[in-house]
Amino acid sequence: MKRKRCDMEEATKKKKMTEIGSAIEELSLLSIAKTTIVTTKIEATNIINLPLKPLLSFCKLIVQVLDKIGPTMAVLRQDIDQNIQRLEKMWETDPIVYSNLVEILRKEAKEGSSKKPKSCSRAAVWLNRAMDFTLALLQRLVKDMSQNMQQAVEESYNSTIKPWHGWISCAAFKVALKLVPNNNTFINVLAGKDESYQMVQDDIRSLISLLIPLLSQLHSILELYEVHKLKST
Repeated sequence: MKRKRCDMEEATKKKKMTEIGSAIEELSLLSIAKTTIVTTKIEATNIINLPLKPLLSFCKLIVQVLDKIGPTMAVLRQDIDQNIQRLEKMWETDPIVYSNLVEILRKEAKEGSSKKPKSCSRAAVWLNRAMDFTLALLQRLVKDMSQNMQQAVEESYNSTIKPWHGWISCAAFKVALKLVPNNNTFINVLAGKDESYQMVQDDIRSLISLLIPLLSQLHSILELYEVHKLKST
């Protein structure tokens, strides 16, 4: 029993060495922390209360994963960072009241400021889209670990973020696609020490299984507050 416990602890330490492993851990904690609440003043609906700080911590780990793709993700990475900072500043004004994302969205909906260029609602929408992109990319990779990386990134972008980007951002992304690393390079930088492709694939599957329900709930919340179709300013 003692040996088995030690082996499990060692496996846990190993998983924490990779960005994927850290993302799995953070998302697992977020899943535990979620609670069901009922909205007021909007049609009564059961929605998930998303704790803000764990959600932002996970988004920061997403940035680390996207960094592995290289300069191609520079614009998206900067956008994620700015949106995280915007939500963190709101949290700092009242850590108790704004401990969950729903309260922030409710506040801006009540004030009529949700769709303003610098709103926290808009920041949440773009963080959601960044996670949509990440999910789409991971799903393509886990389906075929040998597929062309540039194609996987482009298809993921086209299906998740491109419909909401302006032509300047789209053009910049198209140019940056030429800098995407090959598949082997990307998988190798994602892997921990002595971690096989199969182990990376298993980790990606675990992350996907946690990310899908989170994004489903987040999409529902954004739709409830009618901000899910906001385009870039």
